[in-house]
Amino acid sequence: MKRALEPWQNMERDLIKGHRKELWNPFIYAVQRYELVRPGDRIAVCVSGGKDSMLLAKLMQELHRHSIHPFEAAYLVMDPGYSRENREKIEANAARLHIPLTFFDTEIFSAAFAAEKNPCYLCARMRRGALYAKARDLGCNKIALGHHFNDVVETTVLAMFYGSQLQGMMPKLHSSHFPGMELIRPLYCVHEEDITAWSRRWGLEFLQCACRFTERAQREEISKRREIKELLRSLRQKHPDIEKCIFQSIHNVCLDTFPSYKTHGKQVWFLDGYEEE
Repeated sequence: MKRALEPWQNMERDLIKGHRKELWNPFIYAVQRYELVRPGDRIAVCVSGGKDSMLLAKLMQELHRHSIHPFEAAYLVMDPGYSRENREKIEANAARLHIPLTFFDTEIFSAAFAAEKNPCYLCARMRRGALYAKARDLGCNKIALGHHFNDVVETTVLAMFYGSQLQGMMPKLHSSHFPGMELIRPLYCVHEEDITAWSRRWGLEFLQCACRFTERAQREEISKRREIKELLRSLRQKHPDIEKCIFQSIHNVCLDTFPSYKTHGKQVWFLDGYEEE
């Protein structure tokens, strides 16, 4: 008689079989296409408590189990000042998903909340730095974040509409402040709606944002990213592939058609050497 599977084992099986097309395949595609995981890597999978990072942790866990290329993974949670309820929710979800978490505490929420200008920007920078530092202490050479396909598309449009520049989000990049460290985004090709569908299928409830400032700011005005989400949603009604086209556009940049562009921090102007062509 076959032994019944544990609930978390059923979730693992469903992740690879039931959601193979929507989650597992695009995850593996990104890992392979952008060469995100190499033999001998030790990767700090950064878990914030939201649906994206929790799914990332589970996918990385399965990759570690099935990959032919040996690598190590640590599942890292930085507590920037969560309430007891939020921390307990992260712990409960991790237990349900059978993910072994390593917590470390900081006071980043308090420091960012006290800032007069750009607290969200400050919080993001401090959190990224703290994650790099802890990952390095654990002997890791990479950190993995849960940014997905929609984050890539929205960031591209945000940069154009509000930053006056064409700028994408890279699938991986070297850290400029932590030599030898690299950031990777294994969910780069995974769609947010499919992550949401997975979490709903299993009745999982994750953290949204536990920051007091964000809660207050969202009551005062709609965020720029939310505006872009709504814009893309409306465009999708007439053009179902609009987001796919934007995503592909950052892979098919024609520099010869731009009067100016930046590379490695330097501005290149089309008139430089124009008469010599």
